[in-house]
Amino acid sequence: MNQPVMRPSSTLPAVYLYRDPIDFRKSFKGLAVLVEQELGHNPFDGHLYAFTNRHRNKIKCLFWEDNGFVLYYKSLADDKFHWPKPDDELITLTRQQLNWLLDGYNLNAMKPHKKRHYDSCF
Repeated sequence: MNQPVMRPSSTLPAVYLYRDPIDFRKSFKGLAVLVEQELGHNPFDGHLYAFTNRHRNKIKCLFWEDNGFVLYYKSLADDKFHWPKPDDELITLTRQQLNWLLDGYNLNAMKPHKKRHYDSCF
């Protein structure tokens, strides 16, 4: 397997996954407007926003880097991305979860166990 060449930096402040499919004719300007108007976020804050199409075989990731927008685009040949259902508009991912998603993992199946806290063994 080849090593991924272009992946988001580990220094990203936050990664947001937009659950609803979008029109993939949108360029960086259209996506930035969606981030600003529909999500109420500032697209210039350096956060990464990931979007998918209706068929879930493409991903676009948008973020602001110092002096311009960066747009990642990945189109799968045969498979589909395991995209969460549109219960909420937006969810937050870690950089590692984003890489797992880009690699084809189903994030729902990779949820860790709930953290437990006990005051005593008895």
